[in-house]
Amino acid sequence: MNPRCVALIARLADGALHSGAELAAGLGVGRAAVWKQVGELRALGIPVESESRRGYRLERPVELLDARAMEVAYSRACPAVPVDLAVVFETGSTNEDLYASPPPPPGRARVLYAEWQHAGRGRRGRRWIAPFGSGLTFSLAWTYAETPADLPALGLAVGIAVAEALERLGANGVRIKWPNDLVVDDRKLGGLLLQLKSEGGGPACIVVGLGLNVDLPPRALAGLGEAGGLAATDLCTTLGVAEVRRNELAGTLAGAVAACLAEFGRTGFAACVERWRRLDALDGRRVAVMQGDGRVEGTACGVDADGALRIDVAGRIERYYSGDVSLRPVA
Repeated sequence: MNPRCVALIARLADGALHSGAELAAGLGVGRAAVWKQVGELRALGIPVESESRRGYRLERPVELLDARAMEVAYSRACPAVPVDLAVVFETGSTNEDLYASPPPPPGRARVLYAEWQHAGRGRRGRRWIAPFGSGLTFSLAWTYAETPADLPALGLAVGIAVAEALERLGANGVRIKWPNDLVVDDRKLGGLLLQLKSEGGGPACIVVGLGLNVDLPPRALAGLGEAGGLAATDLCTTLGVAEVRRNELAGTLAGAVAACLAEFGRTGFAACVERWRRLDALDGRRVAVMQGDGRVEGTACGVDADGALRIDVAGRIERYYSGDVSLRPVA
């Protein structure tokens, strides 16, 4: 993105009305250039409103991400794990950026936040859509000197850590829909994506991506439901508040993820099983599991110590390590 467009957003972030003359003077450009930059922002989907002869403003105020503020929150949440933290205004995918970068040394986290992510994705390549300033997207890279034996269950452990961190912030009712959706009342609050780079039995680099709905505009809440799947919700709705401090939230959640990754290397998933049971959104419910062209229906019965989903299919327990799971109506 043009650096002047980024500077323009910073001036509009307070949500107040700013005249074209004021913006032009502050940016060191002509009013025609301001008008052009506003057009560029709108083309990206950033909602800049205009009032004739009065000026421009964002549709809603936005707390822009600030590296220093997030570092402070991270240090409170995870003082034992050092971190290299960076913020970019725009990128395709924070997960892909970290995946393509050299891994951090073992015991040190690397976190990348993006204000605007236009190619973010969830599981199975699905796009993660977050209207500007209304969500939180970041990725964290971590290296294990030796690959943990129960690595397939790591995503479940991270989901537990994020859900519990949200609970500590006052978000009651957050549950995890296997394997890595965060839900409230069966509405999707966020999701996780893990990518692995490893060499058999040696070091393993994990990139954990988190997308979280923080304060979605009403039209986005109505339109973001997955086709035939989960409707959306956001953190402000869950907390019953008008706004959430994004920098505090961002640093706190990154700290929770880093602490989880460090602990997982020591204890694995077995220590998480009881915590999972409390947060399991599927346990005891009728579900359908889709794998490729296959489909199985049954009753979810929790997970095993290795993270496999257990499904009771006509009295027989089947185990799944991957697949799309949907809730089925009660007969």
